[in-house]
Amino acid sequence: MPRPRTEPEPGRRAGYWTRLLPALAALALLTRLPSFRHPLWSPDEGYLAVQARQLAAGGALYDTVVDRKPPLLPWLYEGAFALFGDTSLGPLRLAAVAAQLLTAALLASLARRRWGDRAGAAAGILHLLVSTGLNPEDAQAATFEVFMLPFTAAAVRCADRAQWARAGLAVAGALLTKQTGGAALLPVLWLLWRTAPRRRAALLRACAGLCGPVLLGALVTGPARFLFWTVTGSAAYASFTGSELHVLARGLANTALLALACAGIVPPVVRVLRIARTGAADLWLWLASSAGAVLTGFHFFGHYYLQLVPPLVLLAAGALQILPPHRLHRALGASVCACALFLGWGLLAPRPELAHAERLAAAVRARSAPHDRVLVWGIHPETYWLAGRAPATRYLTAGLLTNYSGGRDGPQVGEKYAVAGTWPVFRTELAARPPALIVDDSRGKPYAPDRLPSLRRLLAAHYAPLARRVDGAVLYVRAQPPG
Repeated sequence: MPRPRTEPEPGRRAGYWTRLLPALAALALLTRLPSFRHPLWSPDEGYLAVQARQLAAGGALYDTVVDRKPPLLPWLYEGAFALFGDTSLGPLRLAAVAAQLLTAALLASLARRRWGDRAGAAAGILHLLVSTGLNPEDAQAATFEVFMLPFTAAAVRCADRAQWARAGLAVAGALLTKQTGGAALLPVLWLLWRTAPRRRAALLRACAGLCGPVLLGALVTGPARFLFWTVTGSAAYASFTGSELHVLARGLANTALLALACAGIVPPVVRVLRIARTGAADLWLWLASSAGAVLTGFHFFGHYYLQLVPPLVLLAAGALQILPPHRLHRALGASVCACALFLGWGLLAPRPELAHAERLAAAVRARSAPHDRVLVWGIHPETYWLAGRAPATRYLTAGLLTNYSGGRDGPQVGEKYAVAGTWPVFRTELAARPPALIVDDSRGKPYAPDRLPSLRRLLAAHYAPLARRVDGAVLYVRAQPPG
């Protein structure tokens, strides 16, 4: 790997960005075209959409509106809904395009400073091509990783320029989008240690940039609640005990998908490793820390892997600079072909779970009034948003109450594995404002009501099932009191 430059390259072409940015913008839009095909791509989008509606209706984050994620993206969804209405995720889709474009531009800037114009363009283009290389549900959804990536790229870019306060701010933005965004702190600290002439002053500036926004976010949402819902309340989630084969199979599948997307860039990196092992230590550290972030929690969901793409494409851009030009053309060609495959998947593949949620939402609308609160017992909170009904509880999925949201296939699922303190609150909410309709969307999963004493007793005492089912989902209406 060639050593990074410490000074700008002389004689660079004029108008570089005026040519590159429009090309990157067009490519960013093209690679995210499938995202506009469906109203929703994943339960995470559904969760964020329902959260945003609750916040707009006066809800309080980490109190009457809860999730195990930091606050930045729920606030972004809330702001988009306030400006453009809450019936479409179109504005968030465009924001995701902008986030990917910004990430590509930041990577291009970093690569250009180190290795020249050609490396900068290669890094930006490769990022947009490779980031499509997962299941479309993971790659095309407007969720946490997509909006986290610009912050992580900005953090390393600022550290590369000795802008330590800005680097800390960027790491804070990544952390406030998703906890694993903190992985960008390691390459920042490495660059600080290796390049800052006054390390203590630089470290103080970086810490101030990092801690200020995080502390502000904690103060706005309540320090104790912020700490619980973003850190300490996820102990049971961050384990794969009892579901080892299930989650490992998912991990292998998603690794294979990303490997296919990276088929054009991994060989140059491996080839250059055999020639020279100097330079770009910060990028290798960034890749290693990102891999650690993917491993965190032992769930290996596909969207976790997006965090690996920026350091991978930077390493490839650097490697390709000391190889013959035809190797760059070959890498780009292979990446274009892989991208075309994944875009075709996103544009053509059916979405059976979305179709089920839409049918279920239609049934909920037919059996309830607009002002009614309902309980959808499942892992697809998008049903609330599609039906236009408010949830009867702050817990939008059965996962928080059973630990199923970790993708488990059976073991360690049940009331005793729930987030601490959730069941007393859940019972109180349902007793104070009983839902007009309860939808059991478990469809034989381990969190079915017959395995949960509290929910089983509630249904038996106060609700009656309807004869009609929706793809196996059972609807319960309030039973009329005797006499």
